[in-house]
Amino acid sequence: MPPPPAPDSPRSSQSPPPSGIQGDLELELLDLANALYQLGTTVINDSTKERDRPGQPNAKPVGAKVNEVVHHLGRLDDLAQQTQTMIPMEVLAEIDNGRNPMQLTRDRIERAATENQFMNGKIAALDSYRTYLNEALIQNWPDLEDVLAPKVVKEEPITNGIIPTNGH
Repeated sequence: MPPPPAPDSPRSSQSPPPSGIQGDLELELLDLANALYQLGTTVINDSTKERDRPGQPNAKPVGAKVNEVVHHLGRLDDLAQQTQTMIPMEVLAEIDNGRNPMQLTRDRIERAATENQFMNGKIAALDSYRTYLNEALIQNWPDLEDVLAPKVVKEEPITNGIIPTNGH
């Protein structure tokens, strides 16, 4: 039975990879991860101190595992030439520093939402200030009422960027 997917995995390990170059990249990354795991296991299990000697019957399997990893890295480089997906260097740097990409995305979304709320507060404060200022100006200079009085424009209410349509 295959292991359950990681909690932050974007999809179940049971689902098929996407079609096209994206799927090929995913499969190659899985193969690379498997080859790296096998290389690590081979290195740990290899208790002898002799060096690899190519061509000898008792040569250590570490060299073959390293060659397998290099082969997968070469295949990934070939596939990378065919893809148009751009990943910001900042994201790659964060991954190199050990941050989870899903956490990084969550942090960015929360930051954007916080900044949005802050900016909406500023807009509301400016609207309130403008209303009070216009009322004070009209009170002191009644001739400005035609210019400063709020113009009533009937608009459909907008909710979360979606305009309701006739009650449906």
